[in-house]
Amino acid sequence: MSTLTKTKRPRGNIGTFLARRIFQSVIVILIVTLIVFSLLHLALPQGPALGVLGMQATQEQIDAFNHKNGFDLPLWQQYLNFLWQLLHGDLGASFTLNKPVSVAIGQRLPKTMALALIGMIVALIVAIPMGIYQATRRGKIGDVALTAWNFVIYSTPSFFLGLILVIVFSQWLRWFPAQAPQGSTVGEVLANPAGLVLPVLTMALGIIATFSRYMRSATIDNLSEDYVRTARAKGTSVTVVVTRHVVRNSLTPVIAMLGYYLPVMFGGMIVVESLFNYPGMGLLFWTAAQTSDYPVLLGCVLIIAIATVVGSLLADLIQALLDPRTRGELA
Repeated sequence: MSTLTKTKRPRGNIGTFLARRIFQSVIVILIVTLIVFSLLHLALPQGPALGVLGMQATQEQIDAFNHKNGFDLPLWQQYLNFLWQLLHGDLGASFTLNKPVSVAIGQRLPKTMALALIGMIVALIVAIPMGIYQATRRGKIGDVALTAWNFVIYSTPSFFLGLILVIVFSQWLRWFPAQAPQGSTVGEVLANPAGLVLPVLTMALGIIATFSRYMRSATIDNLSEDYVRTARAKGTSVTVVVTRHVVRNSLTPVIAMLGYYLPVMFGGMIVVESLFNYPGMGLLFWTAAQTSDYPVLLGCVLIIAIATVVGSLLADLIQALLDPRTRGELA
């Protein structure tokens, strides 16, 4: 008699998974910095001299500026110098702000993170119940109306949506100021909550439209599972089944998507902060792009790249922790 042995799928090793993903993340960040570094120099072959010195700068002034900042070196050598400084924690100095890039980002990044966190919390508070409501009333007038609303909001550019909010709530109704709170610290910004309403609402509406759709789809999938039919056959009400079982299982893909949505939020913050003059990293990036401030642009791109890979890593880890079926894939 032959004995059949069942081959078990090896369980994933978290340490190996993290080491592999960190290595991949470093490679991705290097590729991103190389692409952005090359594009910046291709867009402005003479370097940022004209943006910093002005269009009236003489060729001698431009040559002196390029020599002082190393822009007269070959492009590959400039990139290696940038990487060498980066390895030593030096992001360079801003041409227009007269301060190190790390200091400028350190002052702006906490305010951007605060605005993003508030917007995300507000969005999830609305999106999760909305998605559940639509799933439990699938095909009815409420689901159809909210679906149409979400499609309209999702397809509306954030800058146009923000302008509409400013016109309605600031100019017509005069409920909220059109400009975001100004301050050098997060505490000073949060001290004026009325000024945060329109920026937060502009950012949150797009997130609500996206995540409510994820929540609706996940809830519909779970409502068709066997455990729901079994609970209903035992006489358990729909409300109890949804609140105790379906919601928890439906949140798994939504929570995992938060990590993947992180870089999208950073991209949206550039528009929101520029529109409402919010003193965050998005406005810093926009201003640096207008003045050709290379070090600030590269520093901001580096932060966004790190946020992207970290968000993706967190999303994978959260997915593995919440859903045991995916843990075997960590090996």
